[in-house]
Amino acid sequence: MKLDLFTDNGIPKTYLAKSDAELIAVIEGVKSRMGSRLFLPAHHYQKDEVVQFADATGDSLQLAQIAKKMTAAEYTVFCGVHFMAETADMLTASDHTVVLPDMRAGCSMADMANGFQTERAYEILSDRLKRSILPLTYVNSTAEIKAFVGRHGGATVTSSNAVRMVEWALAEREILFFLPDQHLGRNTAHALGVPLEQMAVWDPIADELLFDGADDEIRVILWKGHCSVHEKFTVGQIEQFRKAEPDRTILVHPECSFEVVAASDLNGSTAYIIQQIEQAEPGTKWAIGTEMNLVQRLAKDHPELDIVSLNPFMCPCLTMNRIDLPHLAWSLVQIEAGEPVNIITVDPETTRYAVLALERMLERS
Repeated sequence: MKLDLFTDNGIPKTYLAKSDAELIAVIEGVKSRMGSRLFLPAHHYQKDEVVQFADATGDSLQLAQIAKKMTAAEYTVFCGVHFMAETADMLTASDHTVVLPDMRAGCSMADMANGFQTERAYEILSDRLKRSILPLTYVNSTAEIKAFVGRHGGATVTSSNAVRMVEWALAEREILFFLPDQHLGRNTAHALGVPLEQMAVWDPIADELLFDGADDEIRVILWKGHCSVHEKFTVGQIEQFRKAEPDRTILVHPECSFEVVAASDLNGSTAYIIQQIEQAEPGTKWAIGTEMNLVQRLAKDHPELDIVSLNPFMCPCLTMNRIDLPHLAWSLVQIEAGEPVNIITVDPETTRYAVLALERMLERS
């Protein structure tokens, strides 16, 4: 009789049976033996059980750039999601191996746009509008989408440099095509003075341009995509805090809806959120609208502040949380054995144009 020794996603069941203490010992042992041959970055949204082993923590692009500089490392075990590991693979040397501990760790926002959809949309919009269009993509997108942007003269953006990059794009061509997160695009363009009445939305499922005015009034086209975590924050939640605790500062990420950002006190990237908390006066109160693991970590690291989530019922990012102790231990053991699993590889053609989009951003930010 053949025994089923593996789970549905490929990890041996023996790892799931180990205690946390056993898994921690495995991870620490491999890291110690491999030394500088191994680089383990962890995104800000990772669980503490994973972050404790990180050689670096940060946002997705920052970690990929650090991986590029780790020339002594043969392996990067990226504790994040798939598109982040793709970027690390594209920026590191060809003989450097990037591993994602669990291939199910994806991003719903990144999955809301694919190459076929974007090329088709660009063709339809160019033919219909008869005006020059420059695409920008949030770095929270697949390598395929970054390559699409690179081929058409555009660039990537981060939530930290979005204002600079959108300003550049608006000056370069007549229409900005922003994907895949409509909220970051809308919030950024509006902050630069583009009225909502000049922003259209492209629905990739219906192949439809959603806009009430005349085509020649369009200045920005937003891809109909969003972050499933940040869409869970509402104006109603802000109003409840305003009524109960008017002295609590509302701080949100620009992936939240336009209405939520407008109703908040402060908004900015993950790095901005961390900076605001680090510089906050002791005793001040904060309600933060971003991923729960980060909010809880900030609250733990800053006991001198009163920090809560804007949404008290918020769950951590489910796909990001697929990276856990069993998967991390398994991936490290396989690397040490010379049989790495879940290797992330981006083909040379995609890499060429995607890196071009990244370089255009880095030149301007």
